[in-house]
Amino acid sequence: MTDTNFPKPGGDFDAGHVPITEEFDSAKRTLPPVAPLAIALLVVVVFVVGVGYIFRSKPIAQGQIDQAFAMQQAENPYSMVLMQVTLRNVGDKPLFIKEIKADIMTDQVESADEAASAVDYARYLQAFPDLQMYATEPLKVETKIAPGGEARGSVMVAFPITKEQFYVRKDLNVTIFPYDQKAIVLHEKGGASAK
Repeated sequence: MTDTNFPKPGGDFDAGHVPITEEFDSAKRTLPPVAPLAIALLVVVVFVVGVGYIFRSKPIAQGQIDQAFAMQQAENPYSMVLMQVTLRNVGDKPLFIKEIKADIMTDQVESADEAASAVDYARYLQAFPDLQMYATEPLKVETKIAPGGEARGSVMVAFPITKEQFYVRKDLNVTIFPYDQKAIVLHEKGGASAK
């Protein structure tokens, strides 16, 4: 009887007749060929990048704080701030304003406040008459901005800082919270304006 532990001539692989010296845990026996694996990996990477590009976050709005003014009454430790803002809808759906807030950062303090309601503007402007000359139509909650449209208006807030601190501020932002979309942060263009 002949020894059958060696492969048969012709190179055909017979799993039942493999010499004991042949290792089955080598890369030759356990890994798929490199070229198809590299091509499959490349296809997966291209697919993931393509899906990420298609579903990327697109801006819904742009805008800025055009001008900002502050007034402080002698007996009050806070300043009333009036900001003129512009908001443009660059998305493809209407934008509805749900809430408006503002925040400020100075050397001494960081503070945030919710915007005054449009119905309170007359009362605040009567108490702070120097702001009246800068006031425009208030930017109102529930304002609808059509795709490609723009809204301009005033935002009024109170910060626990002096008028002098306001005009040497480090940062001033207005945050618009729309319904069903991410918040939009409006920054000052060209830094702080002094009046």
